[in-house]
Amino acid sequence: MTAVSPARIAHPDTGLPADPRVEALVNQVIGRVADKWTMLILEALTEHGPLRFSRLGKEVGGISQKMLTQTLRQMERDGLVIRTVHPVIPPRVDYQLTDMGLTLAEAFCGVWTWAETHLERIEAARLAFDQRQQT
Repeated sequence: MTAVSPARIAHPDTGLPADPRVEALVNQVIGRVADKWTMLILEALTEHGPLRFSRLGKEVGGISQKMLTQTLRQMERDGLVIRTVHPVIPPRVDYQLTDMGLTLAEAFCGVWTWAETHLERIEAARLAFDQRQQT
């Protein structure tokens, strides 16, 4: 019996199978950005520019220091944010989006625009669905 390989994603321009490294990266980035904390940090840094760690936590709201640290480390590892440590006492650490982080934020700005455009239609569809489920 032969193993069936999983379906591959086609390249949007050529229709040929996508490079597996690109496919893996897209899946990773979508998974990371779909995380609410990453989205909220992207939004805060886009709106306010460079922020200190504590101010960023306040702008995001509801995030623990541990989760903020973990998310920022992953974003830094992916090249989305720059962490700058200032040699002062007490230590001051600022975070800002890289050019790549800014372009990612711009790409996901389209999702916000789409949501604003379709909000009423989505709410109506959900209401109609929920009503059908009750009968």
